[in-house]
Amino acid sequence: MNTAVLSPDQAAAVPIPKRRRVLPGFGPTMGFTLFYLSLLVLIPLAAVFLKSAGHGFEAFWAAATSPRVLASYKLSFGAALLAAGINLVFGLILAWCLVRYEFPGKKLVDALVDLPFALPTAVAGIALTALYAPNGWIGSLLAPYDIKVAFTPLGVLVALIFIGLPFIVRTVQPVLEDMETELEEAAASLGAHRWQTFRYVVLPTLTPALLTGFALAFARAVGEYGSVIFIAGNIPLVSEITPLMIISKLEQYDYVGATAIATVMLLFSFVLLLGINGLQAWSARRNGLEGRK
Repeated sequence: MNTAVLSPDQAAAVPIPKRRRVLPGFGPTMGFTLFYLSLLVLIPLAAVFLKSAGHGFEAFWAAATSPRVLASYKLSFGAALLAAGINLVFGLILAWCLVRYEFPGKKLVDALVDLPFALPTAVAGIALTALYAPNGWIGSLLAPYDIKVAFTPLGVLVALIFIGLPFIVRTVQPVLEDMETELEEAAASLGAHRWQTFRYVVLPTLTPALLTGFALAFARAVGEYGSVIFIAGNIPLVSEITPLMIISKLEQYDYVGATAIATVMLLFSFVLLLGINGLQAWSARRNGLEGRK
C-alpha cells in the first residue's frame, strides 16, 4: 500500500474544504435577525418614546410625576425587587432539594413549580384572593393576628412571589445538576465547614444563574397585571400598580398619560436590567479568572 508523504509546502498548498453550515451566511442571518427584532421589539418601543415625546416635555412630566402615579411606581418596583429577592433565597432552596435529594412526591413538586407558567394570570389572582381574603382559608387564620394580605400591598407582594418563583428554580436547577459533588467532598475533606463549602465552592458557580433568574423574575413582576389586580384591591395611593395606571389612562383615552407612564417604566427597567446583566458578566469573568489560578 503506497502512502505519499507531503512536504510542508505541498501540505500548505492543498485546499482546505469549506465547512458547510446548515443556516445561510452571516449577512442573510443577521439581516433576518435585525428585521425580526425590529418588527417585534424595537419599533413598538420606539413608538412609545415618540408618542410620549410628541406632546412636549411639560405634558410628559405632568403625566409621569403625579402623586398617584408616583405611588404606583413605588409599589410596582419596590414589590418587584422584594419579591425577586425572596424568590432568590427560597428558589435556591427549592432547586437544591429537587436536585440533591430524593423524597416521595418529588416529580409532583417538580411539576408544580411550573404551575405559574401554565396557569392563566387571572385565575391565579382569583385563587390567591380567595385564599388570602379575610374569610379565606389562609386569611381567616391570619385575621386573629390582625394581618391583612388581600387588598393590601402585602397581597401584591404575595402575587409577585407566586409568579416569579419558577424563573429562579428553572435557572438554577440545570447548573446544580451539572455541578460536580466531588468539589464539595474535597472541600469537606480539607476541613471546610458546610457554610464555607457553600460560600467558596457552590455560590461562585451559582451566582451567574442566580442573577439571571433574579433579572427574569424582576422583569416579569414589574409588568404583571392579571394576577395582581384582584388581590391588590386597587386602592388609590395604596395598592395601585403601574400597569393598572396605564390601563386606566387608556380607558380614559389619555394616550399622553399612558405613554408617559410606559416610558418611565421602560427606562427604569432598562437601567435595572443592564445593572443586573453587568453584575452577571462581572461574576462570570471573576469566576473564570479564579478558575485559572
